[in-house]
Amino acid sequence: MFTGIISAIGEIADLEQRGGDVRLSISAGSLGMGDVQLGDSIACNGACLTAVELHESGFVADVSVETLTLTTISGWKTGSRINLEKAMQATDCFGGHIVSGHVDGIGEVVSLHEDARSWRFRIRAPRELAKYVAHKGSITVDGTSLTVNHVEGAEFELNIVPHTMTHTIMGDYRVGTKVNLEVDLVARYLERLLLGDKAADSQH
Repeated sequence: MFTGIISAIGEIADLEQRGGDVRLSISAGSLGMGDVQLGDSIACNGACLTAVELHESGFVADVSVETLTLTTISGWKTGSRINLEKAMQATDCFGGHIVSGHVDGIGEVVSLHEDARSWRFRIRAPRELAKYVAHKGSITVDGTSLTVNHVEGAEFELNIVPHTMTHTIMGDYRVGTKVNLEVDLVARYLERLLLGDKAADSQH
């Protein structure tokens, strides 16, 4: 479980194709690896990956075909910058919102412009995720917990303050940038709950 508060910006140090899936070597930047153990979960641009090897400057993770299909990881290259967050502990502060690290779909930046000292981003979500995006609700973009300022169809707007721009990879975004999206987990459960007994039917 994560909170969507980015701890560090990492970088892809190496990317190795392995029989259809991928092994990543990730430089963890300022993340701090002293308390990380083999098997720990680390969110990489919002995708929960397992540390299968540890080294002084970072970690190694395997990425399955399923994850490559559903996230932007298939487009990563050596040198790509990524948001990093270690899984939260029971004693950690809950600064963002409940984030599972399971990417729901890929969005696209359709516009961005300065707004005083902040930036306004407009992102288009996949059509099937639009119903989960609500005005003033929470959404995770590349692992960052953010508040939705405006919704219009499948597109939503975000107001990004200077701190977030400099402490995440959002400063790298341009029109056309693809991003990992995770919708609010509560909305997912609420939808399932509202099905009632119909949830047991195979078509649901």
